[in-house]
Amino acid sequence: MGLLIVALGARVNGYDLLPDPLGWLLVLQGLHRLPAELPFRQAVRSLGVLALATSVVLWVPALADGLERTDESLLWAADLPQLAFVAMLLLALSRAAAELGDAGAARWLRTTSRLTVLAAVLPVLVYGARQDGLVVAMVLGATIVLVLVIVLLFRYSDRAWASAEPAVSDN
Repeated sequence: MGLLIVALGARVNGYDLLPDPLGWLLVLQGLHRLPAELPFRQAVRSLGVLALATSVVLWVPALADGLERTDESLLWAADLPQLAFVAMLLLALSRAAAELGDAGAARWLRTTSRLTVLAAVLPVLVYGARQDGLVVAMVLGATIVLVLVIVLLFRYSDRAWASAEPAVSDN
């Protein structure tokens, strides 16, 4: 749910009424519900804390606008901890799914992790090569990847490998 808050925006006078720091606090809270043996658990948590810290700074409109006005690559660099968190979380979950024999989920999560990395790297290629005609496609692709991430996290949230709590049977 936290990533959904991060993804959505409702700006009034430059401030987001759905503040990303609130979303990242929810994400960090949600990490406690993941199994203790989750691969890369400490790295995922550290990246989440870093994403929270950068989101606090970027929530202030003057700072985010200043970075973008100075150079778009600065704003891109400030978003990297968030993208790194998502990619690492998906990779960790894909490994956990694979360990418990959920090959389909593992494949989807691993592929989406790679797409997240691609979405993180594409701005360097598009802006670096001054391919302004590809900006819309790049943003659209990144948005589709983010929606896919959120859908997969909701879809797989009740799987045994994604929860520290034992699965509840329907009986």
